[in-house]
Amino acid sequence: MKKFVSALLACAMVFSLAACGGGNPGNAGNTSNAGNNNASGTGGSNGGDIKPITLTVYSPGNENAVPTKAIAEYARLVGEASNGAITLDVHHSGELGNDAEAIESTRMGTIDIIFAGTSGFTAFYEPAKVLDLPFLFESAEQAYEVTNSEIGEQIFSKFGDFGLVYLSEGDNGMRHISTTNRPIHSAADVAGLKIRVPTSQLYLDVWEALGATPVALALTELALALSNGTAEGQDNATYHLVANATYDNIKYFSNINYMWMGCTMAANSTTWNKLDPAVQNILKEQAKAAAKYSFDTIAADNESATKTLQDAGVEFDFEPDVQSFKDALGGDSYYDRYKNEPWYDQALLDSILAVVR
Repeated sequence: MKKFVSALLACAMVFSLAACGGGNPGNAGNTSNAGNNNASGTGGSNGGDIKPITLTVYSPGNENAVPTKAIAEYARLVGEASNGAITLDVHHSGELGNDAEAIESTRMGTIDIIFAGTSGFTAFYEPAKVLDLPFLFESAEQAYEVTNSEIGEQIFSKFGDFGLVYLSEGDNGMRHISTTNRPIHSAADVAGLKIRVPTSQLYLDVWEALGATPVALALTELALALSNGTAEGQDNATYHLVANATYDNIKYFSNINYMWMGCTMAANSTTWNKLDPAVQNILKEQAKAAAKYSFDTIAADNESATKTLQDAGVEFDFEPDVQSFKDALGGDSYYDRYKNEPWYDQALLDSILAVVR
């Protein structure tokens, strides 16, 4: 029954996008112009003097995924801002590969613009790992303001070394904790808890430091692990539980906002450098607008997901003792453990903390 409700919610999200898109949602699924790139233009910030150009934009998720909705909105915004001169040919649902494959294709120039989970970029671009530090942001709103400012440009300033140009940073949700067997209000409540985390050392470090027993599992293994007791909890954004149908055995949910997940929009640097500055300006400006759209969409999806979970009997703690988790980690001094890592940049971290603290 819960999975049936999840399906209904997913359908509702699709209709919601159609209702608020204000027109053609970016030619989603149209493959007729794939790879038909014309990187010429003659200027004009309002699109009036730009020669017609088509670029491919891709997100690996399915049509209901927030990043896919965001690139559809991006295509609409770019078309509107350029008076129809710039067409973004939208692809999704694994058409052009999974995250790792698509990011590599963008670096090679097969894909012009990619919007994918930031974790996929950290496999080769380590400076972005700073965004995986716990309790760095208190809210998704803070994350948007920081990553789409000069600080975000600084984080991704060396993207060019990897064949990419940074455009904007979208949302993939704030991570919380949900459990099958006990409510979580303070850090003391996670002692010994078998909690599923992604296969990331930074995530494992956090929960080990808090006294839990983290279990690194692929998302596809999570539902089974929760049902057979291999895992007793998960750290995930609210809407992820519903979208991924991993809440059948969940009884308690605690909004601890312990880590933020981003989605990075980037362009192939060779393609980018051939574009007229007017085209670049439109693509960059509307990339930030599309990023904001992803934040707003996830906020709405979180509300819908919360209701779905509550209707399914999940008990929420909306005001857990977040400070106890921060104190258990030692506050900002927790970050010192990474000082010898090649990706760690104290000056950059300080600039982030100066904004959010």
